[in-house]
Amino acid sequence: MRIGILIIGIVMFYTLSMAQNTKEEDAIKQVIQTAYVEGLLNEGNFEKIDKGFHPNFELLGIGKGNEMWRYSLTDWKKSVEKDLKLGELPKKAKDKVSIKFLSIDITEIVAVAKFEFYVGNKLTYVDYQSLYKFPDGWRIVSKVFYKF
Repeated sequence: MRIGILIIGIVMFYTLSMAQNTKEEDAIKQVIQTAYVEGLLNEGNFEKIDKGFHPNFELLGIGKGNEMWRYSLTDWKKSVEKDLKLGELPKKAKDKVSIKFLSIDITEIVAVAKFEFYVGNKLTYVDYQSLYKFPDGWRIVSKVFYKF
């Protein structure tokens, strides 16, 4: 009898834990889709960008000679502003960015999302975005990537 109650307790704990993780994963996916894909890349919508990105966000990359470089959210927003003025945003249907989530790893208030990045139908990058959960929700704080 005690073993049965213990097993039921473990199953209930596991089920509740999984439900919480699913809720957090959905919230993270929504932030990335809205702020990054829609706001930053496809629409140039600063309200969406500001809601989902932390102001101190940094994109990190490796250039020629394995030199590390950084690109701040401020710099990226200036680029978006320029693209809006040139008519390059919002993106046309054939150039729209879409993503396919591969994994999301969450530990309390920190998460890493891995996803494929498509331009049109072409796989272009694999992104790794780090997020922190603040009192007002999840925010993207950094990104590294692999370009095909």
